[in-house]
Amino acid sequence: MFLKSFNLRSILVPIIMLVLMWSFFLLQNIGFFQGCNGALIPLMPEGLKGVLLAPLLHGSLDHIIGNSMPIAILLFLLFEFYSKIAFRVFFIGWIAAGLLVWMLPPIDITTGEWNYSCIIGASGLVYMLAFFIFFSGVFRWNMKLLTISMVVALYYGSLIWGIFPEEFFSNLEEPSRISWQSHLAGSITGVILAVIFRKIGDKKKKYIWEFPNYYNEKDDKIWQEYMTNHPEDFEELPQLKQESIWDYLDEIRKREK
Repeated sequence: MFLKSFNLRSILVPIIMLVLMWSFFLLQNIGFFQGCNGALIPLMPEGLKGVLLAPLLHGSLDHIIGNSMPIAILLFLLFEFYSKIAFRVFFIGWIAAGLLVWMLPPIDITTGEWNYSCIIGASGLVYMLAFFIFFSGVFRWNMKLLTISMVVALYYGSLIWGIFPEEFFSNLEEPSRISWQSHLAGSITGVILAVIFRKIGDKKKKYIWEFPNYYNEKDDKIWQEYMTNHPEDFEELPQLKQESIWDYLDEIRKREK
């Protein structure tokens, strides 16, 4: 009964993604994808295959564990609440974020030197999904989706600092191994996709009484009955003068003459 309340794809897709990530991590540990093989290397032709493979590769056990939970939760939210566009957002976001990272020049912010590095990990996808889900709820202004946006902001709001180089916040003895470029590319891609797909799927609900010239005879009858039964609620309001035969007495007399 519990599973029936959810979209089946919102359960299966996160599971499949986790299986792929951990399978590739196992392949890495038994000798496949050694060195920069499969990694994303900015501006290098051989690094283009990392657009597809880099999100599935991770440098350590802590690295993959740190990405597994967010990717599973965010994929669940994407496929549960944006089912009509979930596959397009996921795959377009995957490719677009990877290409954007590849095109960003690998410059060390602190020294200004070019620093070619091998980028792996699903954190770019995490940022893409988090920013898409948050801004989609804001752009659509649908209360259900906006609530999901607030949940994402509550649990993953600290992600915003990841789009900046770690050197901005602490003095490091050696260059950071965290790819802020991936985080930045993922967040930009997520916002752009939220704008592109903002008119597809659930939007702000407009109730019938919000439309101009709305009139409901039943509502009007209830209102009239309420005014009749509760005149004290309208004592301070301008009252319509009740007609009386005495107001027309002079006119009646003139007609009789």
